[in-house]
Amino acid sequence: MELCVKAYLEKRGYTINTEAQTVISACENWYANRVVKDFHERKTVQDEEYELRRLGFAKRCCSDDANLCEVVEINVGKEKSLNDYVNKILDASRFKKMYRQQLERTSATGTTACFIRMDNASFREDGTIKGGKIKLNYTNADCYIPLTVEDGVTTEAAFSGSRLVNNQKETMLIIFTKDEMDVYKSETVLFDKDGKELEERKIEMPLGEVKPFAVLQTAEVNNLDNMAGYGFPKLVSAIPFLEALDLCFNILFGDLDKGDKLILINEMLCKFDANGKEITPNEQAKKTFVLLGEKLPTEKELIHEYNPEIRADSITKTFELILSLLSMMFGYGTKKYSFENGQITTATEYIGERQDQMQELNKQREMAAEYIKDIVKAIIWYSNRFLGTGYDVETEIVVDFDDSYVIDKETELERKRNDSVSFDIPILKIWYLMDAYNITEDEARKYVEGEMQKEQLEDIEDND
Repeated sequence: MELCVKAYLEKRGYTINTEAQTVISACENWYANRVVKDFHERKTVQDEEYELRRLGFAKRCCSDDANLCEVVEINVGKEKSLNDYVNKILDASRFKKMYRQQLERTSATGTTACFIRMDNASFREDGTIKGGKIKLNYTNADCYIPLTVEDGVTTEAAFSGSRLVNNQKETMLIIFTKDEMDVYKSETVLFDKDGKELEERKIEMPLGEVKPFAVLQTAEVNNLDNMAGYGFPKLVSAIPFLEALDLCFNILFGDLDKGDKLILINEMLCKFDANGKEITPNEQAKKTFVLLGEKLPTEKELIHEYNPEIRADSITKTFELILSLLSMMFGYGTKKYSFENGQITTATEYIGERQDQMQELNKQREMAAEYIKDIVKAIIWYSNRFLGTGYDVETEIVVDFDDSYVIDKETELERKRNDSVSFDIPILKIWYLMDAYNITEDEARKYVEGEMQKEQLEDIEDND
């Protein structure tokens, strides 16, 4: 958050939650795989600085969570014209792509948001606008400021962001508040590169009763202090285990880095030049250590090999323990990540086998569906208010999620095969062939009808 934004809101009488922003910043650093100064930056016993290598597992955790709430389709109302209209606006704002990014960041920092605006519109003196297009603005947790929270729901909020205009930095602050009649209004405030308010460009616009923004949060109850208006950042409780994973990886990397065979040879096997400098006859000899005037481990040896130990078994067990602890603090269920047969089993495979964990997933999908419905509802209201359409704001909105990540495909395919055998219903056979062999419905229907004709001919021949 820019200092000018913080100062302006405090001048208006709002309190900025710096504690929440500190937690969000810590989680964002791990999600972005940045160097954490108090952890990754180290010093050797000789006081030489070095950095731990970073595994970046936080991104993997958030990405796997996002996979489980992917949206396939958004259906708006019963009229095709309304559905096409809303989806066209969503596509123009790259909603599905940005929603996917927001899912990951929501898992990391607990909160993302979106607000509606009119792009390329002309503002009249009476506060109304002419023309323009409906656009969606997506914001991360660090640019979202909850102003009023009622029963855990943010009813008033501010959003900030920076951009370049004529190669000059410009900061924008948009504030959505309600009056005593629960009618929203928006205020747009701009600041120049020095943080000075551009008063002549301030815009105030009356809106309506429909909330012009939506907030996406994690489904888990936020038990952290001073986090009103923010969702629970899943990474905050996972940080100790992410640190342990990086430490474990660095131990493994160190063993591998120092794992080359060492050869100790007696100086009698070496050649020297006129200055007494050892001549190394080949590339392998560059890894050879000469013990001048020293005895080898066994006096009778002229060459001794030393093979450093790579502690693969103990490191693997350590990884297992850390991943198990991480699974308890992050994700769906207690087995999000685990080693099985030398491979890491992720949440997608696990949930496919353990459908009891779908309960946690459904909670998050409810939050995601509510977020999408709030956005669609705001789009319809903006269209009616500023573009002159007459769509029903309260129309039914259905969000279909992608279940391919959480369905055990082999089990589902086996069930379809058994149904096609048990029940003499041609369409069941057609569906099974389509899924089992990845063929079209026409091809599957041709095979089924051909098989039926063959059976009928056999029955006729038997009767004759």
